Amino acid sequence: MTPPPAHGPAGLVTDGPADLLVTGCTALTHGPDGEISFVEDAAVVVRDGVVVAVTGTAAVAGLAAAERIDGSGTVALPGLVNCHTHAPMAALRGIADDVPADEWFNDWIWPIESELTERAVELGARLACAEMIRGGVTTFADHYFAMDTVAAVIEETGLRAVLGQAYFSSQGPEGRAASLDFALRRRGTAGGRITTCLAPHAPYTVDEDDLAATAELAREHGLLVHTHAAESRAQTDNSLARYGRTPIEILERAGLLEGDLLIAHATGLDAARDLPVLRRATGRVAVATAPRTYLKFAWDTTPVRALRDIGIPVGLATDGAASNNTLDVWESMTLTALLQKYVERDPAWLTGRQALHHATLQSARAVGLGERVGSLAAGRRADLVLVDLTGPHTQPVHDLAATLVHSARSSDVRTTIVDGRVLMRDRQLLTVDVPAVVRELAELLPALVDRNHGKRIQKYEA
Repeated sequence: MTPPPAHGPAGLVTDGPADLLVTGCTALTHGPDGEISFVEDAAVVVRDGVVVAVTGTAAVAGLAAAERIDGSGTVALPGLVNCHTHAPMAALRGIADDVPADEWFNDWIWPIESELTERAVELGARLACAEMIRGGVTTFADHYFAMDTVAAVIEETGLRAVLGQAYFSSQGPEGRAASLDFALRRRGTAGGRITTCLAPHAPYTVDEDDLAATAELAREHGLLVHTHAAESRAQTDNSLARYGRTPIEILERAGLLEGDLLIAHATGLDAARDLPVLRRATGRVAVATAPRTYLKFAWDTTPVRALRDIGIPVGLATDGAASNNTLDVWESMTLTALLQKYVERDPAWLTGRQALHHATLQSARAVGLGERVGSLAAGRRADLVLVDLTGPHTQPVHDLAATLVHSARSSDVRTTIVDGRVLMRDRQLLTVDVPAVVRELAELLPALVDRNHGKRIQKYEA
């Protein structure tokens, strides 16, 4: 394969030394229509946190670089994007397994969260960031509380994030105001690595007036809105019984489909009612799918094919580790490919290349960053991972895309880079002290999981 041109909007390869030079890898690239191809013996040239070029290794033989990485035996991929999670909930991993969703919320999660401390949020976020860096995630969209604390963790750990301060109508106008205040203060911070959004929890916890006000604020300030909707079919049925409208129809009535909107889950879509609503949306609407959570709660899965047919991008996600147990987007990619074959009864649907597209460029577009990350190309931010394919479970390679999706694992990620900064090299984390986090978190756990106070932040009825 002929390498792409060794130049781009970031400048020519020969314009002085590189900050970072990765050589000898196989690079996953996207064509003009998003089609995926692989460049053998490739080099990735980075300056000022931006990819200058993806070219052949021979073309950079004499190029000086402040930092070099030998990518032999690896595939360079755009960093994965976790399109919906609750990073601090890593502190609650496995707290309530093998229970239905209403018990999970009402008897466990919402009582615990009613007494949540900022220190627990910080430690959970640090643990989550370490896990995502090790799993090849370079960007995540977070929807939670105490988000200034999470933003501070992002500053230190080096990841990229889309952060939203969650709120409920039960908090009164103060909840929405706090979400907006956070979004306006923190957007563009961490050297531009933090993007912000408004984060109403869901149509069953945020009333229509609040949702309409949120839509107006989002338009006024140019913000994405990130919310849960149609999480399960039972939730949609309950919405129809209570309001006469599906959660998606409530979002439309509030004006949220006229702007940038990221919908988490959408496993409970009513195809006859909701797909026409989504088709006529005038804003940039996307869905995040977290298949492992759906399997655990015995829910349906996101109808990826139907959404694709009406032009709605679907990004990959994990949800929080309290429901999903992991923040492994690689696993989400594999499960999405397998589940879609199963539910569609079509082994030819969601090929390896399609799954990789969902994990990279489509996920970047879902969180509103499709022009900055999601592909390895000149002018994009230098967010990439190197995946080791020398292990016995990935050999021999007959189809590289299939090997990446169905044979490789997140533990095969050798190196993780964000904005040209190496956050993990040869499996060694460079920005998070995991043992220290785990030690302190263990000390906090008894108080964190105590539910004797009898309080909870909401009631889950769907």
